[in-house]
Amino acid sequence: MADIDPADEISELAGTLRSIKDVLDLDSMRKQIEELETQVAAPDLWDDPDKAQKVTSRLSHMQGELNRVDGLSRRLDDLSVLYELAAEEADDDTRAEADKELSSLRSDIGALEVRTLLSGEYDAREALVTINSQAGGVDAADWAEMLLRMYLRWAERKGYPTEVYETSYAEEAGIKSATFAIKSPYAYGTLRGEHGTHRLVRISPFDNQGRRQTSFAGVDVVPVVEQTDHIDINEDEIRVDVYRSSGPGGQGVNTTDSAVRITHLPSGIVVSCQNERSQLQNRATAMNVLQAKLLERKRQEEAEKMSELRGATTTSWGTQIRNYVLHPYQIVKDLRTGTEAGNPSGVLDGDLDQFIESEIRWMRRQESDAQ
Repeated sequence: MADIDPADEISELAGTLRSIKDVLDLDSMRKQIEELETQVAAPDLWDDPDKAQKVTSRLSHMQGELNRVDGLSRRLDDLSVLYELAAEEADDDTRAEADKELSSLRSDIGALEVRTLLSGEYDAREALVTINSQAGGVDAADWAEMLLRMYLRWAERKGYPTEVYETSYAEEAGIKSATFAIKSPYAYGTLRGEHGTHRLVRISPFDNQGRRQTSFAGVDVVPVVEQTDHIDINEDEIRVDVYRSSGPGGQGVNTTDSAVRITHLPSGIVVSCQNERSQLQNRATAMNVLQAKLLERKRQEEAEKMSELRGATTTSWGTQIRNYVLHPYQIVKDLRTGTEAGNPSGVLDGDLDQFIESEIRWMRRQESDAQ
């Protein structure tokens, strides 16, 4: 980019930002914000805590989106002035500051452009994420717990609320599985490309001979169900088991059988919830998780039927998608997009944006090609 006139690049970025504004429809966004602000001001809003949380979360998200766009517009205007100042005073330090801001704006506008690609039927939903340890024994269980922390840290960095519904701990270390919700608009659209198998290569901390171990964990991402979704579940199609919540090493968390496990007999889907003290609350949450998984299964079946009618090959993201290598060298590489990073520790601490943005672009291309 060094040989490109900054004024030309600023003009190009301004054009991209105008296109983004058109897609986001800022006038409509401002109207929706006004409507949500009216709902938030209603004295009876918190009579229904679930609805209140969704309304306030939606308002916060939309205000953040609008402020983000307005902020980028101001930064572009200020950047032009900064370059003019650097040229007038022949100030190398000011020029370096302007170049740094140009690079930052290029990245930030690119990230916002990715947001406009989230136009799928369920992309605006919150997300339910389930992580399961796969092949690799105790290392796989430990790896599943590392992935759980990675996604929770990613959400924390973004300021997205999360709630862990169920954690099934392995006997020696790590977890067998965990299910959690990311309660932010567009969480599903943002994370759906993370669905698949994640592979870790490292020196096993559980091998007294210090040998290299390859382990696998699966990530499943589904949209949260809403009242408009029609998923009928007959009582005679499910088996409900109650049990005592347990922590690491089988340690009892409470003294009552409040945890709930629901098995959907026709599909074999099993969901659990143990985060609430009440068995009734855990059952309700588990049913919501089951509905979300059945909704996703229904969506996939419909997509496969449409692909068959079009004569297209069904695209699946349920295969191995990313390698995390900690030994003999250090790299994280996405097998679909080719995106890679040489800092696995940063990625495992939640620095996932470059992978998420590239996979969103990749998925959009795949979906366009299939149409």
